Order: sequence, then structure tokens, then C-alpha cells
Amino acid sequence: MPDSPITGPADFDLGSIVEGLRQSRDVLHNVRYRGPVRPPPSREAIVETVGQLTMALFPAHYGKLGNGSGAVTPEMIDDFVAGVLAKALPALCEHLRGTLPFAAESVPADDELFRQARDITCEVAADLPRIRGLLVSDLRAAYAGDPAATGHSEILLVYPGMAAIIHYRLAHVLHRLGARFLARQICEIAHSQTGIDIHPGAQIGGSFFIDHGTGVVIGETAVIGERVRLYQAVTLGARSFPADDTGALIKGRLRHPIVEDDVVIYAGATILGRITVGRGSTIGGSVWLTHSVPPNSQITQAQLRSNEPDRQG
Repeated sequence: MPDSPITGPADFDLGSIVEGLRQSRDVLHNVRYRGPVRPPPSREAIVETVGQLTMALFPAHYGKLGNGSGAVTPEMIDDFVAGVLAKALPALCEHLRGTLPFAAESVPADDELFRQARDITCEVAADLPRIRGLLVSDLRAAYAGDPAATGHSEILLVYPGMAAIIHYRLAHVLHRLGARFLARQICEIAHSQTGIDIHPGAQIGGSFFIDHGTGVVIGETAVIGERVRLYQAVTLGARSFPADDTGALIKGRLRHPIVEDDVVIYAGATILGRITVGRGSTIGGSVWLTHSVPPNSQITQAQLRSNEPDRQG
């Protein structure tokens, strides 16, 4: 045991430590954000805002009254939704003001930043009915596709796949409107909660169902059609990452799969590269697929092995 515990700053050479950190920031390991200091929103604040938007989308399921009087009744739903949005939308605008500079090529002036945040917030607000329609189609697809589901309420309140899709649908709109930093934060919150990793840039059609879900990965440029079903540990990923002459990865390339309508992909399948899985196809469990397949294909491990060249000769 030491003779005496550490009691305060005098026990350290704080001047030397602070100087070393300044050298790291300014000279040696400079990755600092160059704009004015504006702390990003906390994770907790974003979680709260997403929760409020979810309440506005599904007030009968997620709505709670702050006065302790219980659940929202049908007679008060419209007033409840208006009250929730009156809190959520200004908060969203503030989150945007705090995060838009991180994705900008040049830092906008404060008035321009406020205008961008306000315009994006207005567009998201106007799009909420369409987002809800997509989510209802996802909810119905989950109920139709899972014999264990006892009802829509169970799926909406319990299923991790539904939680991930709610986050994704909201984040995708933000991503499309240029708020990529905040969109990614929202999807990463869902990832940490559910184990489902959907990039907000992915394009996903309606009636989308993720069963079980743990370990699902959907990359940025993936395109998924209508009525697609994925099981746990499915990866829609990139096969390679081309680099430029300096060795830096080339960003923005279309590198993830296209999955057409009415496709089912079973557990553990890995689909890589800008390939197309044709309409109505079924991809079996643990398949590793790196080439396009035509509509109505039935792909299994056994089929893939039988098509491999004989390497023994």
C-alpha cells in the first residue's frame, strides 16, 4: 500500500501533461474539428428525441402521460401527438444545429446553420405520415411472416427488428436530407440496443421484416426491395474496397448488394459486392454469395459447392 493516497493536482506534473496534449492536438496527431466549438448533442438527448418521435408515430403503444394518469386514450391522441411533437421537433432542430457542421465541407455561419437545421426539421415533420405508413407495412410483414407473433402490439413493443427499423426509417430521411452525422448516430443507437447494424444510407422498401435479427449488417449502398425478409446474422456487405493512387479508400462507390422484391435470406448468409439477388429468390442459411442470381433462384450451400471447379486435379 502507498504511504498516502493521491490527494489532488499537486501530485501530478499537470503543466507537462497539458503541454503534451496540446502538442498531440496541434502538431503530432491532429484530427481536430476545425470549426467553432459547438458540443454535439448527448446520446441521451438523441435517445429521448427518437423516443418522442416514436410516440408521435404510435401514440397508443408508446404514449405516456406525464401526470401519472396512465395511457393515452383515443379521445386525447391528437392533442397528445401535438404536445409530443412540440417538444421533439425543436429538439431535433437543435440536434441538427449541433451535428450538421461535422459533415460539412466548410463550416456554415450560424444563421445559415440555423436555416439548414430548420428546413430539415420541417421536411422530416412533413414526412412523418409517410414514414408511419412504411412502418405499418413493416409491422404487418412481421406479423404475417412470424408464426410466433401473437399480435401487432407484441411486434411493435418487443421485437428488436422492429425497433431497428423504426430507427432506420427516421435516420434514412435525415441521411437523404444531408444530416448524415445525426442519422448515423440514430442507427448506432439502434445497433447498440438490438445488435442490428443498418446504415442509414441503405435504401429499403416497404414490408421489410428482420426475424430475430442479432448480427444483421446492411451496408450503406445496399438496395432492398419490397417484402424482403432477413434472418439473424445476415450480411449485405462489400466485397472489396478500391483505393486511389495514394492508397486511400475511394468513398461513395456502389459496393453493396441489390436485393429485389420478395426475397428471403436465411440465417448466417453473407452476400457481398454490387450483385443482384433476383426477385422471388431464396438464399439458404450460411451461404456465401458473391455473384448475381436470377429471379426465383433457390441458393443453398450444396448448390454452391456442386458448382465449384474440381481443385484436386
